[in-house]
Amino acid sequence: MPNQNPISSAVGSKSFTAVAINTASKAGEWIVSKLGDFNNLQLKSSMHDLVTEVDKGAEKMIRNLIQTHFPHHEILGEEGVEPGPDASRKALEQVSHAEYLWIVDPLDGTTNFVHGFPFFSVSIALAHKGEVIVGVVYNPVHNELYVAEKGKGAYLKGKRMRVSSELTLDHSLIATGLSADRSHAMPVNMRGIQAMGPKVRNLRVAGSAALHMAYVAAGRLSGFWEIGLNSWDMAAGAILITESGGRVTDTLGNPYSLNVRHVLASNGHIHDEMVRELGAANATGF
Repeated sequence: MPNQNPISSAVGSKSFTAVAINTASKAGEWIVSKLGDFNNLQLKSSMHDLVTEVDKGAEKMIRNLIQTHFPHHEILGEEGVEPGPDASRKALEQVSHAEYLWIVDPLDGTTNFVHGFPFFSVSIALAHKGEVIVGVVYNPVHNELYVAEKGKGAYLKGKRMRVSSELTLDHSLIATGLSADRSHAMPVNMRGIQAMGPKVRNLRVAGSAALHMAYVAAGRLSGFWEIGLNSWDMAAGAILITESGGRVTDTLGNPYSLNVRHVLASNGHIHDEMVRELGAANATGF
């Protein structure tokens, strides 16, 4: 009998997507239980890139749950990597040989979490031979679980997601992010904001790349770009968007891969316009 579940990638009887959903849900519930409890706050690369015991605890939980089901799979998680682009690049290279690679951000939007601003998420993706085949982004505060599987669509609360229908930038709500890297990424992103601001309906900077991308997939945002991200910030979001009918590239318009650091995502209609505007403003990060 054919499987009626639209989300069903599996090895044997173990569904990749079911494990991703279960793991993100459990980690998200635990994170919310810790909201407001950050006595053991530590600083990562700068005071603007806060990390708490919660990041580390959530990643440990995620690793344990995934390895219980798939002990031979590799896992790339934010908490095991030193801050900075070079360390991120090296960490990705070290696991690039893996047939199956889980790419995990246990808490995307740590600064929001620390301040009690309810816009943060758990992001879990699975890549097979370098291509993302499953993506889950979970916003535990609003209990919204975004799920995508390659070739099978993207879903929110059981309903198929579709990107927005805006055809031009002037009708579009766009999001971006401000990196903790104040020497390079932030100034470039500020140039992009200055260029894009007058061209769009409005801009949002809400502090979680994974959730911004999930919002593009759900049609709540028409586009998103950010300079200086890591693979774990956007791997799950990328498949959510493509499976919802949108487009994900680097800021020059080149195809998305796990190596992309300067990302541009949209409903597809406004993509080329965004590429042009960022290029004209010297705001691509390249």
